[in-house]
Amino acid sequence: MRDRSRMRAKRSVRTWLALLLVLTVTVLGSTAWASGDTTSRQTGASPGPGVSRAAGAPPGTGTSPGGGAPAPPEADGAVPAIGRAWPVGVRPLVVRGWEPPATAYGRGHRGVDLAAAPSTPVRSVAAGRVSFAGRVAGRGVVSVELTGTGEPPLRTTYEPVRPSVKKGDEVAAGGSLGTLEPTTSHCSTACLHWGLLRDRTYLNPLSLLPAWLLHRGPSRLLPVLGVPLPRP
Repeated sequence: MRDRSRMRAKRSVRTWLALLLVLTVTVLGSTAWASGDTTSRQTGASPGPGVSRAAGAPPGTGTSPGGGAPAPPEADGAVPAIGRAWPVGVRPLVVRGWEPPATAYGRGHRGVDLAAAPSTPVRSVAAGRVSFAGRVAGRGVVSVELTGTGEPPLRTTYEPVRPSVKKGDEVAAGGSLGTLEPTTSHCSTACLHWGLLRDRTYLNPLSLLPAWLLHRGPSRLLPVLGVPLPRP
C-alpha cells in the first residue's frame, strides 16, 4: 500500500511540473510576441517577412552645380505648388518628361525638357534667390533657391541659359533669368531642361505648378457688348 501511495504521489508531482512548464512557455512566448509587435509599430519596421512599404521615386536628370550623386528619393507630396509661371512660354510642349530611375545611380531623366526657340526668355517659376549663374560642362546654368520652402530650400535649375542675373539676385515669380541658348546637345531640337532639387535629391519640377497653371486651357474670345461696330 505504501508503494502504491508513493507512486501516485510521484505521478501527481510530475503532472503538476509538466503543467507548470507548459504554462511558463506559453506566457513567455506571448510576452515576446507582444514586445516584438510593439517595437515594430514604434519603429515602423515590418512585422514579418514579405511586407514592404512603398517608397518615393527620385526625380529628373540634368547637370547640377556642385555635382554629387543623387540622394535617396523624396515623395512629391513634399513639394508645395508655389509656381506662378512656366519657365518658358505659356503652356510649352513637354518634349521629355520626368523619368525617375529605379535606383539613385540608375538611368533616367531627372527633370523635364520644354520645347522653346533659341533666345526665348527664361523665367523663374516662383520667387527666390539666385544661388548659381554660370557655366557647367559648357552650358549656361541658373539655379534659384525658392523662398519659404524649408531648410534646405527647394532649388530650381534651368539650362542651357544665357544668364541675365548673378548669384545673390532676388527674383520674383515670373522674373527674367536670361534667354535660352541655341544648342541641341540635350534635345533633338532646342529645349530648356528644367530641374528641381532639395539638397541633392531630385524631384519632379512639374509638382511646383498648381492645377490651374498645369492644365490651363487655351484662351477664349468673349463677346463684346455695348461697343458700336466700326464704320466701313
